[in-house]
Amino acid sequence: MKRRSVLTLISQASLATLALAGCGFKLRGSQNFPFSSIAVMPHPGGAVAIELRRSFGGAVRVLAPDEPLDNAQMVIDILQEQREKTVVGVNSSGQVREFQLRIRVRFRVRTPQGKELVPDTEILQQRDISFNESAVLAKEAEEALLYRDMQTDIVQQLMRRLAAVGHAASP
Repeated sequence: MKRRSVLTLISQASLATLALAGCGFKLRGSQNFPFSSIAVMPHPGGAVAIELRRSFGGAVRVLAPDEPLDNAQMVIDILQEQREKTVVGVNSSGQVREFQLRIRVRFRVRTPQGKELVPDTEILQQRDISFNESAVLAKEAEEALLYRDMQTDIVQQLMRRLAAVGHAASP
C-alpha cells in the first residue's frame, strides 16, 4: 500500500513538472546586459540609486563619482524619488485605520553623448497598510519593511528595463 502511494506521488509530481514545462514556464534568470559600464546619476542619490548601484554586482561596472561620464556606455538619471503616505481609511470616530504607501521614481536612460534611449518615465509602487494605535512601533517597522520591498521591486524593474534597452540599442 505504501509503495502505491509513493508511486502516485512521484507520478503526480512528474505530471506537474511536465505541465509547467509545456506551458513555457521558466524561472527568471540573471540579467544579461549588452553594456559593460553604466553611470547612475545623481551621485550619491537617493535609496533607489544606491540600491541600483549595488544590484549590478560584477556584471556591469558602475562608474565612480569622480569618473567622467564618457567612460560609461549608458547613463541612467534618477530624476525624482518620492515617498508618499496617504490616509485611505478611517473608523466612525475619525481615527486612521489604513494608509497607502507609495514610491514614485522618475528616470531616463541616455548615452553619455546625450542621445535619449528611454524618455522621462515614472515607475510607481504602492502598498496598503492597516494602522493600529496600540501597536505603533510594530506598524512603523512594517512600514519601513514595505518601503524597502517596494524599493527593491523598483530596482528590479529598472534592471529589466536597462537590459531590454541595452539589447535594443546594441547593433
